[in-house]
Amino acid sequence: MSEDRMAALETRLRRLEDERDIARMMASYGPLVDGGDADGVAALWTSDGVYDIDELFLAGREQIGGMVRSAAHQGWIRQGCAHVVGPPHITVDGDEAVAVCHSLMVVHEEGRYVVRRATANHWRLRRADSGSGTGSGWQVVKRTNRILDGRRESPALLAGGVRGEPAEG
Repeated sequence: MSEDRMAALETRLRRLEDERDIARMMASYGPLVDGGDADGVAALWTSDGVYDIDELFLAGREQIGGMVRSAAHQGWIRQGCAHVVGPPHITVDGDEAVAVCHSLMVVHEEGRYVVRRATANHWRLRRADSGSGTGSGWQVVKRTNRILDGRRESPALLAGGVRGEPAEG
């Protein structure tokens, strides 16, 4: 096998491994947040990472972990909830990546499960150094969530992310 062909295969393998690692990291959010693992959730973000949710703006791991520890979130866990992150579309560019997906928050109410929120998710990620503690090598720099309620901003997040564009703001 020629050196050029070997290098091309190594590049393709690295991209596939990066996409797999990012998808696994994103998929870990739901089990961690529903399990009340505040430190595990916070570790998904860079130390100065941002989680921009419609009703919340969280800057840094302390605030992100605090959201999981909050009385409101702990109430969702006691009531029964599931944060379901859909399959992502991932664009890797070296040590940076953009991923988009849908997510649902499903809650247990009066003996049945109800979708409380359907959301567009835009993730900007960075390859972390090996000491990150996430195990994936990737961390969230900024996650922007917008409820899919008819506003133009929400589907624009999804479409832009498929094109690899950063979220506005």
